[in-house]
Amino acid sequence: MTAAQGTTVDIPTEDGTADAYFVHPDDGRPHPGVLLYQDAFGLRPHLKSMADRLAAAGYAVLVPNVFYRQGRAPVVELPEFIDPSARPEMWQRIGPLVQSLTPELAMRDAGAYLRRLADSPLVADGPVALTGYCMGAGLALRTAAVYPDRVAAAAGFHGGRLVTDAPDSPHLGAEHITAELYFGHADDDPSMSAEQIKQLEDTLTAAGVRHRGEVYPGAQHGYTQADTAAYDREAAERHWAALLDLLDRTF
Repeated sequence: MTAAQGTTVDIPTEDGTADAYFVHPDDGRPHPGVLLYQDAFGLRPHLKSMADRLAAAGYAVLVPNVFYRQGRAPVVELPEFIDPSARPEMWQRIGPLVQSLTPELAMRDAGAYLRRLADSPLVADGPVALTGYCMGAGLALRTAAVYPDRVAAAAGFHGGRLVTDAPDSPHLGAEHITAELYFGHADDDPSMSAEQIKQLEDTLTAAGVRHRGEVYPGAQHGYTQADTAAYDREAAERHWAALLDLLDRTF
């Protein structure tokens, strides 16, 4: 593990300026780039600590505030420990934020995030990797399909609604993906049923996408997020092992 150096950066987009957290090994040399997509709770100290852990493993990591159109992070003030069941009004603020980020807007932004990584002297040349959590898993899957030449690997953990009946469902871009994919699904996740998991697997297989999907027994939706009631330490550490293994193989 190496020391990491993190800072807030501003990223120009077609619709304004996205604030983000950028962290990299503290050695002044370029390292493989990773774009980390947030869950619905947004850019906050816990996500920064996850990025720090990746940076300590040798990666240059960008964590954008994907809700930047509604303000700089934190867009919604959150308690140190997040238990949505104890504070249902939280979703009244967060739900509209999630809904406002349409696939079109999200993928326009993804181009700006990828350019920011490509332009940094602290990021190694070539394609980058993605990792996403909850809603971020869908953003990672979409980004891998829309920017195949920029994405070498993508991982999604406790992703919700990766397969829907909508004409723009995230899984429908599979034919364009050239990256290797990994999914760590939550067990008994209402936003990603066993049937949806099978449909995702079948679609990726039919498209010839290198991929692996695993269901983490007993883990809830949100299991990687240590500042929430859904956190599962064992499942979270399994996620780290799987993610670092994917990155090691890629870079």
